[in-house]
Amino acid sequence: MDFEKIEQAYTYLLENVQVIQSDLATNFYDALVEQNSIYLDGETNLEQVKENNQALKRLALRKEEWLKTYQFLLMKAGQTEPLQANHQFTPDAIALLLVIVVEELLHKEEISILEIGSGMGILGATFLTSLAKKVDYLGIEVDDLLIDLAASMADVIGLQAGFVQGDAVRPQMLKESDVVISDLPVGYYPDDAIASRYQVASSQEHTYAHHLLMEQGLKYLKSDGYAIFLAPSDLLTSPQSDLLKGWL
Repeated sequence: MDFEKIEQAYTYLLENVQVIQSDLATNFYDALVEQNSIYLDGETNLEQVKENNQALKRLALRKEEWLKTYQFLLMKAGQTEPLQANHQFTPDAIALLLVIVVEELLHKEEISILEIGSGMGILGATFLTSLAKKVDYLGIEVDDLLIDLAASMADVIGLQAGFVQGDAVRPQMLKESDVVISDLPVGYYPDDAIASRYQVASSQEHTYAHHLLMEQGLKYLKSDGYAIFLAPSDLLTSPQSDLLKGWL
């Protein structure tokens, strides 16, 4: 990985996003989606953006270098326009650890991965750039901005990734996968009527969304597959933990 190239790419991207942000009077993340679109189709009246994108293309970044550049850019964005905790991307070290876990658990040459709550798509992109396998990846995410970010970054990087917008707690028409993975969004699920259909549902208060997603996730898992969840440290001691343990 060429970190000098990554630093140059980061500088060009940051400048472009700031120029677009100023021109459109929008936020950093929407400007990044717009930048990704301009990079791919070249259509813009902003000369500085055009020049920087030409310089970016001359760098000929590899997929993992693109991914690292985006990670640095999103960390920069978080300093000025922080997102809520559930919208932040999975840290690189944790994502790479999960790659190792999947490599050790599944020895097939081709695998399918479903990511529930795929967010900005950084975890999925890490699998697609780091796994020594052919990966059929699908991410499901309810937030339209996050899914736009994920899809546009995947297009620029050159990843074969699919994304579906939807509430993963509600039933979805999804095929079974070898791996179901999620950096679980932590909190309460607001729709008690939907939650009541689940074994982990609480009758006293709103049900934990991360419990519902764990139960739902297994419905999309092949019988010999693996579900891997990044969960809060009090998963088995929280007030609703008995409901989760009863289901398990």
